[in-house]
Amino acid sequence: MELDYSAIGKRIARRRKELGLRQVQVCERAGINDKYLSCIERAASIPSLEVIMKLALALDTTPDEFLTGSIRYESDAWRDVAELLRGMDADQLKLAKSLLLWLSEQKI
Repeated sequence: MELDYSAIGKRIARRRKELGLRQVQVCERAGINDKYLSCIERAASIPSLEVIMKLALALDTTPDEFLTGSIRYESDAWRDVAELLRGMDADQLKLAKSLLLWLSEQKI
């Protein structure tokens, strides 16, 4: 599946505007640079999985909304996972990403 980073950026911007937030406010919540968010919203930069998770948490939604345009609110378990990711170093995030990719391919 090919990700459309232009659509992802537009979804992030739309959600931010729905909440009446400025880029700087979202960046403070997500712990990222405001220039970086601007680049993501314009598809000039490709966000990492960690940044997508941080933005989803900051904008009170799920990563699905940004990645696929769908929202799943079956549970707030994703927030717990996002919080765990927030405290990880680069090596831990790499391992977590590998695990999540593997898990997403499993037929459970």
